[in-house]
Amino acid sequence: MGLVLQPETVHIYKCEIESCPICGKPTRLANNTSGRKFVQTLKEVLRIGYRPGYCKDERCPGHQMKWRSSRWQQLAPLHCSYGFDVIARIGWLRQHEKREFERIHEELSQQLKISESEVRYLYYYRYLPLIACLQREEWEEVKRISEESGLILSLDGLAPEGGEPQLWVVRELTSGLPMRSGWMSEQGQDAFENFLHPIAEKAKELGLKIKGIISDKQRGLVPAIEKVFPGIPHSYCQAHYLKNVAEEVAKADEEMKVTLRKKVREEVGELIRREETESRGVLMVTGLIPSPTESEKEDEKFPGRDRDQGRSSTDRGGTNKAGEEHNKMREEIVEALLRRVRYLLTLKGRPPFRLAGLEMYEHFTYLSLELESFTAHDAEPRLIKLQHGLKAALQVVADDYRSLRQGGDWLHGISNILDNEVNPPLSGEQVKEKLFAYLSKMKEEATSPTCVGFVKSMEKTTRNYAKGLFYTYDIEELPRTNNTLEGSFRDYKRRLLRTTGQIGATRRLIARSGAWEILGAPDSWEDMPRAIAQVNQEAFVEERKRVQQQRARFQLHTRSIKFAKAGVEKLKKLWHDIKPKKNLAYA
Repeated sequence: MGLVLQPETVHIYKCEIESCPICGKPTRLANNTSGRKFVQTLKEVLRIGYRPGYCKDERCPGHQMKWRSSRWQQLAPLHCSYGFDVIARIGWLRQHEKREFERIHEELSQQLKISESEVRYLYYYRYLPLIACLQREEWEEVKRISEESGLILSLDGLAPEGGEPQLWVVRELTSGLPMRSGWMSEQGQDAFENFLHPIAEKAKELGLKIKGIISDKQRGLVPAIEKVFPGIPHSYCQAHYLKNVAEEVAKADEEMKVTLRKKVREEVGELIRREETESRGVLMVTGLIPSPTESEKEDEKFPGRDRDQGRSSTDRGGTNKAGEEHNKMREEIVEALLRRVRYLLTLKGRPPFRLAGLEMYEHFTYLSLELESFTAHDAEPRLIKLQHGLKAALQVVADDYRSLRQGGDWLHGISNILDNEVNPPLSGEQVKEKLFAYLSKMKEEATSPTCVGFVKSMEKTTRNYAKGLFYTYDIEELPRTNNTLEGSFRDYKRRLLRTTGQIGATRRLIARSGAWEILGAPDSWEDMPRAIAQVNQEAFVEERKRVQQQRARFQLHTRSIKFAKAGVEKLKKLWHDIKPKKNLAYA
């Protein structure tokens, strides 16, 4: 049986303002009641209204203004019949517990009358705008940080999905507060200047001190920051620098990996592809008809086996059984070694330090040497063939490995210099001198043409990054990498993926509401309803318009013919309601 909206009592709240905010004279309560509506909360159904207040002085501009009751406003948003606790609950279940809208609806429908479409609507058009407005009330915290230590701005963008605009966030690192979060249709210098200029204007208006900026080294972003924030240290993310400085090494490593993998497969491919199977092409199966276990196989082989005695009735001495156990163990060891080779052939790199070609070569070298010990004890033909095949494959790329090993060592050397674990730590200028001295040393150590190419590439990248690579050592609060903001992007994408269960759905959500989704929310469920109830209602109405405008861009982005037809019909109706323009071409 469905819930019925039948409140026991009607609550009429009075405007709490006793003095006119404009002229300071006493206010008076209006005789009429405004804002009458039903409000569903998690606990009960309310019927509420309020008696507005106004200034008694007819000459005051506030005489025509009507002020609402604050208690009335803190029960539910304007033009909404669901309480702040319901909206907060939807947001909490969606963002913190990662529930689908269907599951949220199942829970809430036990307590109040609500449809699944209303749950979606309340989340996108009530909860997200309220959270955005809540973030906007943190300017006092920003001012405090500015006065105590100065602001550190972190900038980063989330790669566009499916040709959609790119989501960008500017976050103040000390507080974690997002200064700006939104989409950019292009990433040129003019676009970045337009995106960043409001931050500079607000900082000037409030007298905020921006101590430093960290970002990746995008082509249009660097000159835009120089123009919008002149004289402010702009640090480049060292993680991206290391990835770029490793580019030539990573490329050569990938080529060596492909060559080595191809040669190993040529030498021992037939051998490593063999594996003991239940039947041809079938390894292990479960379900109602599972694969037989080892004991079942032995029972089929020795029908007279006595399980209680742990041996067959035809083998009281146990000699054959011991031999079978040894053979079984021998096969398992061979299979394990072959599987090891198969696994190593699948290694993938992650520059700058996880270089799959180097790892593959070194692991195969170790395995080849160990196989000599195996075959010296027992000349198993498959292991002999495996050892010879690996050795032959390794010889093909031995020269490439030596150059790559040198390049990999140089990358670690550069990283160690940037880590600056010297006590006391070095200044930015000292780290710069140390890094370029190391590059000069690398030139002397480079003996092969490949190594010479590595050094030229690393030196060129370092000189391109040098302008913004060393501020972090002189400004204590300025981090070496932009990974904190990138990590928030990863966490956000993981949360959406876990919520939706679909990569495609995750991409659509990022394109439609990512700028609001990535904003922070209260960590405590108990604090959330109270916090969003304090949001300025006029600011909330404006924020809703932003959400509506953004999501309106996607009103026809659907593969459902039903929804597509409904959307087109809606647009057609609006179109026919518009007075046609006179066609000048045929007038």
